[in-house]
Amino acid sequence: LMVGKSSGAVVKPKRQLIIVGDMPAAERVNDDFDNATDAALRKFQVRHGIIPSGKVDEPTFYALAKTPEERLNQLRLNSMRIEHLAGSLEERYLLVNIPAASIETIDGGVVNSRHRAVVGKIDRQTPIMSSKVHQIKFNPYWTVPKSLIEKDLTRYMTEDPTYLATFHIRVFDSAGNEVDPSIIDFTDPADAVRYTYRQDPGGENSMGHCKIDFYNPYDCYLHDTPSKGLFAENVRFYSSGCVRVDGIATVAAWLLKDNGGWDQAAVDAMFNTDENINVPLTFQMPLHTTYVTAWANRQGAVHFRDDVYGHDAQGTVIFDS
Repeated sequence: LMVGKSSGAVVKPKRQLIIVGDMPAAERVNDDFDNATDAALRKFQVRHGIIPSGKVDEPTFYALAKTPEERLNQLRLNSMRIEHLAGSLEERYLLVNIPAASIETIDGGVVNSRHRAVVGKIDRQTPIMSSKVHQIKFNPYWTVPKSLIEKDLTRYMTEDPTYLATFHIRVFDSAGNEVDPSIIDFTDPADAVRYTYRQDPGGENSMGHCKIDFYNPYDCYLHDTPSKGLFAENVRFYSSGCVRVDGIATVAAWLLKDNGGWDQAAVDAMFNTDENINVPLTFQMPLHTTYVTAWANRQGAVHFRDDVYGHDAQGTVIFDS
């Protein structure tokens, strides 16, 4: 369904748009998908984190199908989560909202910048926690985690023996000596994990041009990515737990504003090189990864996101972190 269509199927979504307040009430709801319906549907899509296409696509269909009772319960649960989190918030902090796949830089209690993110898939979830950002790495090396060697790298190398060479990943033994990948049996994960796999800095690096380190026991971090196309998708749950950040150069410059000499121009210059530099933060920025699926903005518009990890279904308010 989209603007210009006339069908009995148009009536139900129009009624739902009236119920949730995105469309003015009418005495009679006709079956025309007119410009007013298009505008109301786009408003609804924005509030639900769906690309505002003006079409009743699959994610829009399921969002429209939620009952007022389900949404009210969602608001109650998230109100308790936000109330629990609010007491620990500082004047400046970095906020990752996992269900929204978004990141905000907060200054003086106000959003300074907002960024799309790619977060952990359902079977490799981004952990919920509070921490502090302590270091930024420009053009980092990337060491492939053991879990990814077992789950992904062995499969990639079995399918394409040139994979490591293509993505500039070098292999080292336990003594730190570089070895030829041909000596490794990638059909045997136990043999593959005996080695260290390190990707050189550059355009193909999985970290992109920037990695943001914060204290945690999960080997989780924020980073750039060469796969920018994923940021344009409705559903952005593709990572193995770490968080990819759209426009990460802006975040890096904001984090480094207490480090003399690191303005936006200096950060952008580092993105144009392959030079590997680690910069400890003068001010270790508080960071919170959260799970908020419903909230209202300052204008009173209520936003909802899908319960991707099932925490709403379980009624979880306080997370172990």
